[in-house]
Amino acid sequence: MLKKLSKLFLPLAFLFVLASCMEEPPVFKDGEGKLRIMAYGDTSLVDSIPDYIPMQNAKAILTSEYGTLIRYTDNQGVLSLESLPAAIYNISIRMVHPTYSDRILVGNIRGVEVNTERVYIDSLFAIGITNSGLAISEIYAGGPINNIFYFYDQYVELYNYSDSIKYLDGMLISRVSGNNPPDGDGGPGADAGNDGDIDGFTYIFKFPGNPGERNCPINPGQYMVVAAKAIDHRQSVSTSIDLSRCDWEFYNQFSATDFDNPNVPNLLNIRADRTVDFLINLVSDVIVLSSGVDTVWSDGIDISNVIDGVQYASTATKIRTIDGRVEKGLALSPPRYSGQSMRRREPGGDTDDATLDWEIIPAATPGRH
Repeated sequence: MLKKLSKLFLPLAFLFVLASCMEEPPVFKDGEGKLRIMAYGDTSLVDSIPDYIPMQNAKAILTSEYGTLIRYTDNQGVLSLESLPAAIYNISIRMVHPTYSDRILVGNIRGVEVNTERVYIDSLFAIGITNSGLAISEIYAGGPINNIFYFYDQYVELYNYSDSIKYLDGMLISRVSGNNPPDGDGGPGADAGNDGDIDGFTYIFKFPGNPGERNCPINPGQYMVVAAKAIDHRQSVSTSIDLSRCDWEFYNQFSATDFDNPNVPNLLNIRADRTVDFLINLVSDVIVLSSGVDTVWSDGIDISNVIDGVQYASTATKIRTIDGRVEKGLALSPPRYSGQSMRRREPGGDTDDATLDWEIIPAATPGRH
């Protein structure tokens, strides 16, 4: 009986394999997609009178389910790529303004469908944005891997992506989590009242000194870590990180319990009504770096004073509330208590679109990329 079954099974198996081999091939084949994009940059300073030039040798950043790809346009401003995996791509092309070094030309295209049926052809028009040289480069908010709800190892990292020394004197790092609907107008970071500022500031900590002074330098290519608590957090949770030798520490002088590491300089709280430690939401918040020229937080901080702002959220479907003149996208945050962090895809890669600029990384990287 077993012999008869085995004789019957072999032909059936052969037919199954044969049928599988005769299936229609997939419509899209990875590695054969092509695209061609003409990139133009608006070099004028008057929005109503654009003056476009080809973006020659500009950096192009392509992100998809396969990761990040860095390429460059040619001498005619053309990005021409072949052998791309079939996928949906977000594309950002950027270059320094040819006349004004304090501005960069940035253009983004989202949802580019690359497949083998056709060559994707499009044009990209970049606009000029202020190139301050400083950016928020990493936000570690969710806490280490643990089951005791430990998240006190949070930090915000800054980066000088310019070729000159910058000074942090008098600058502000703020958490903007107020101004919530329905009582608020637009949500955290929105311009409530349309009066040219962003609103909802709940925690505001200040670097020593005043804007224009030169006592707090950050060198070209340097990272600076500002820790919620400048201690070795591994002493509390082994999976955490050592921040005892970070560059700066958020210290609330109005709190009776906030720890102060005497070996780490402080950012001090400028809101006397806030008497708790500086901490940010584990999965959803708005963080803003501003010049410190405007410190009247009660009626909002002028948008012209904002150097960088980031809104992060645990889902891409969350509504962006931060004003579009500061940030046009959302950074995706990792799960809480995962030990993961969120960071710019490239140091100083600030196009004011966090959806393209930021990524989740497996572990915190304080002081490095």
